[in-house]
Amino acid sequence: MMRVEDLAAGAAQAELLGADGTVEDPLVVVDLDRPVADQTVLRRAVRRAAECDRLLVGLTRTTDGTGHLFSPLLDALDLTLVPVDSADRRLVAVDDPEATARTLVRAAADSPQAAVILGRLLHTGPRLTVGQALDAESLAYSTLLAGRRFARWQAARAPHRPPPPAPADPVLVCRDGDVLRVTLNRPERHNAYGRELRDALVAALDLALLDDTLTEVVLSGNGPSFCSGGDLGEFGVSRDLDTAHLIRTRAGAALPLHKLRDRVTVRLHGNCIGAGIELPAFASRVVADPGAVFRLPELGMGLIPGAGGTVSVPRRIGRWRTLHLVLTGCPLTAERALDWGLVDELSPSGPTGA
Repeated sequence: MMRVEDLAAGAAQAELLGADGTVEDPLVVVDLDRPVADQTVLRRAVRRAAECDRLLVGLTRTTDGTGHLFSPLLDALDLTLVPVDSADRRLVAVDDPEATARTLVRAAADSPQAAVILGRLLHTGPRLTVGQALDAESLAYSTLLAGRRFARWQAARAPHRPPPPAPADPVLVCRDGDVLRVTLNRPERHNAYGRELRDALVAALDLALLDDTLTEVVLSGNGPSFCSGGDLGEFGVSRDLDTAHLIRTRAGAALPLHKLRDRVTVRLHGNCIGAGIELPAFASRVVADPGAVFRLPELGMGLIPGAGGTVSVPRRIGRWRTLHLVLTGCPLTAERALDWGLVDELSPSGPTGA
């Protein structure tokens, strides 16, 4: 664990890459409990943190508030673990900050390239337009698809079973007056975000973009889950990564959802994993069933969110808490998602989640 004085002295700026090009120590924990009275040291630590390629996670064990923490340093760090709840988006409350810090260190060490790339995306994304940030995310995602860590994840998977036949209507579309109701309709696959479902969803969103008499788009999902994320059967199938990048950014659902955001309400239930929360987060109104669960598990595959999550989720909950979701891959309850602003309202869904 590093002291603030060490950070100010440049300790986190040690060479990132080893002799063989591997990332060394992708995540460093900074102890924020040791008092630092020298404002010059604190300001230098902020500058060093802003320049650092490594992920920097602050840690405090103080249970009587966070007033002792230097606010500009909290801005510069990638996230800060605290033992008490806080409305501050830069802080993540956990039962045991030290144990959680060790978990984050292990997660980053297991997928170091993805962790470091994710950190840079989350820092730069807010300075870009949504379209530019989606391009940056997709280019990084394509790079990681060609990486050794993702190849290791693929090799460890159970033998691939062919998916069930694609349904005639992977997305149901119904106009109800000035409302367009769009329902993901692959319940047997938990509405996995595969090619057929993606294309049908984008076609439905294009209808709303072309017809401004549609004042609202309501997006929901049939079956036990809103969306279980990307269809794992399609991960890494294409070796044409440049074309895959263009499909993600020019034929994916993220950009049309962003363009329609003021007219879109998304109703979530069940598992909302990967794309199942990355895409809804673009909407202006997200309503979740109280039993809904949210996860961003991509880092465990050596990847980062690739359906727009490094763009949409930070704009709702901040880059600090977004990083925590991705590094841990742990489920987030609907109640905490509401507290963080990932969803806007909790409301029980119908039996199919429609």
